[in-house]
Amino acid sequence: MVRTPTPDDKFSFGLWTVGWEARDQFGDASRPHLDPIESVRRLADLGAWGVTFHDDDLVPFGSSDADRDRIIADFRKVLDETGVVCEMVTTNTFSHPIFKDGAFTSNNREVRRYGLRKVIRNVDLAAELGAETFVMWGGREGAEYDGAKDINAALDRYREGIDTVAGYIKDQGYDLRIAIEPKPNEPRGDILLPTVGHALGFIAELEHGDIVGLNPEVGHEQMAGLNYTSGIAQALWAGKLFHIDLNGQRSIKYDQDLVFGHGDLLSAFFTVDLIENGFVGGGPRYDGPRHFDYKPSRTEDVDGVWVSAAANMSTYIVLKERAAAYRADPEVQAAFEASRVTELAVPTLGADEKLSDVLADRATFEDFDVDAVAEAGYAFVALNQLAVEHALGAR
Repeated sequence: MVRTPTPDDKFSFGLWTVGWEARDQFGDASRPHLDPIESVRRLADLGAWGVTFHDDDLVPFGSSDADRDRIIADFRKVLDETGVVCEMVTTNTFSHPIFKDGAFTSNNREVRRYGLRKVIRNVDLAAELGAETFVMWGGREGAEYDGAKDINAALDRYREGIDTVAGYIKDQGYDLRIAIEPKPNEPRGDILLPTVGHALGFIAELEHGDIVGLNPEVGHEQMAGLNYTSGIAQALWAGKLFHIDLNGQRSIKYDQDLVFGHGDLLSAFFTVDLIENGFVGGGPRYDGPRHFDYKPSRTEDVDGVWVSAAANMSTYIVLKERAAAYRADPEVQAAFEASRVTELAVPTLGADEKLSDVLADRATFEDFDVDAVAEAGYAFVALNQLAVEHALGAR
């Protein structure tokens, strides 16, 4: 039996996840509107720790200032009542037709200025609610036609936009960091900053890149044929893993947003292993929210929404327990040694050793028995089989 989640697990959900009415481009909604207040209460009942939202998830687009203030006040009240934390806020710069060519990179300067105002308004809200992360997903920052976007100018404007927001955060003294969320395509044909690597390269060009990091999503990496665990590992290595989005994806296709673990289960196991246990050889650790960015299947009714929300947390808890047993298994530790996984943490050059010392050492090249060393295997299959057996509960 899977244990019940608690706030100590730091599980969080977006209002847009459980609140999705299951409307898509091929069909109308199959579920009714869900009030954000009810979402928070139901998530709290399930043991969730945090909640996140796009501005328009909470305050309908075009609401008056009076209505906005009332809605936010009611939301704060339910957070206080339930103890649920608002850990992240983001801004919707993709739904309204004004953003059909993007926000920060729209060819239309007026749209860019409007997008900047919309974002800044919600940076203030994020700080007001105590959020620690402001996610920026540029779902419309891209193009379908190569000739329609001057990429050099677009990246200049993207940098200008994010630096302006980051500079504002610093000027206001907010305890808030920006997390860029990469995605290769959908809804645009090609989105700017499509992968973790693209985003890391972009952040390196920012004036205020010290408070800008990443929010990688399982499905966004896997729909590009990439390895999510490796992606968040590189973001961790770079000190830029500020937030994560967990869900399920089955190979290269549209963004499915399945329940976490309902796609590539073994990849989910290694993701949880990295998050909970860290690198085998030590190094930076992730201690942020375990955030689920999924959508309840269109085939589910309202009750099924909460079954699916609980399924995300249950799967994570099971994989966390399996990963702990995996790391504690003496056979696994021996397999790490046999596969030389632990040896990778040993520097190639010894302490105080210079390249000239290596060049002078005949044992490293001239007298090195290449054929003899090449004969030995690394036993990676045996190591991976241990992971499979632990993931399936066979050990």
